[in-house]
Amino acid sequence: MKAANQTAVSEFFLLGLTDDPELLLLIFYLFLAMYLVTVLGNLLIILAISSDSNLHTPMYFFLSNLSFSDICLVSCTIPKMLVNIGAQDQSTSYTGCLSQIFSVLVFGGLENCLLAVMAYDRYVAICHPLRYTVIMNPQFCVLLFFLSLFISTVHAMLHTLMALRLSFCTDLEIPHFFCELAQIIKLSCSNTLSNNMLVYSMAGLFAGVPVFGIIFSYMHIVSSVLRMSSRGKYKAFSTCGSHLSVVSLFYGTGVGVYISSVVTDSPRKRAVASVMYSVATQILNPFIYALRNRDMKEALRRLSGILLSFLSCGICFRFRFPEQVKVTGFGGS
Repeated sequence: MKAANQTAVSEFFLLGLTDDPELLLLIFYLFLAMYLVTVLGNLLIILAISSDSNLHTPMYFFLSNLSFSDICLVSCTIPKMLVNIGAQDQSTSYTGCLSQIFSVLVFGGLENCLLAVMAYDRYVAICHPLRYTVIMNPQFCVLLFFLSLFISTVHAMLHTLMALRLSFCTDLEIPHFFCELAQIIKLSCSNTLSNNMLVYSMAGLFAGVPVFGIIFSYMHIVSSVLRMSSRGKYKAFSTCGSHLSVVSLFYGTGVGVYISSVVTDSPRKRAVASVMYSVATQILNPFIYALRNRDMKEALRRLSGILLSFLSCGICFRFRFPEQVKVTGFGGS
């Protein structure tokens, strides 16, 4: 099989989750609903935090950025998938595929870093409460966010630039619903040793450091909580419970996908399993924080009241405005 240089590659073909035409329509509406729920749910979290001055704290600042990252992450994959199904066209351009890889790595990495930063925020709040406002000042919080974004961007750029040097053969079919780095490396007919070494080394470093930071933070948090009163323990666990749930979901689904890729030889089954870390985590995050956090419940309740009042005013204006136009027109004739 003769290899073609990457400059000759014009497009890849995304095989999606199934090739059964009867299931494609179901998958289209299912993923459309999941996308809308994810975007609206995370957007409500951002609006609730922005509109409530009581939530203008470091913890909710990072939560709003986590919601923003979730919106961007699902927007990198699902819309393209829906367009392909609607147009009955599985192709995606070479540039578009690499751009999708870069975007997924950026926002997936940003979420990874933000979870570690949020763990550090809880560590400072519980273990050093008197110095919390001094340590977690607004400038430091913004710096942590941009540092996380910078690290994620550099990480994504390294992998994307290494993917640019790959050559591909005639088989350009990706058994996935989006361009995943691992699948692109498998399709290459050039030497991928350096790419695989970079993937494993960066995965160990980029995932290992945040996980170690989260474990280190919660070891100190548990040690401090055990010395608190019953009321203090409840308050501490209530603020950490949501974050722990999101952390468990994010890393648990990632480990689950890795195990499924080792156990099964079916690319389609691995693609279905990858839905867990690329879609399910982002759709569940808003519900976890909305249901487990009392402050978020109150903020969302107030936001719902504001939105309903605007909606009712808009409906009243819509019904009254034609009557006013009619009276004005009659009086002027």
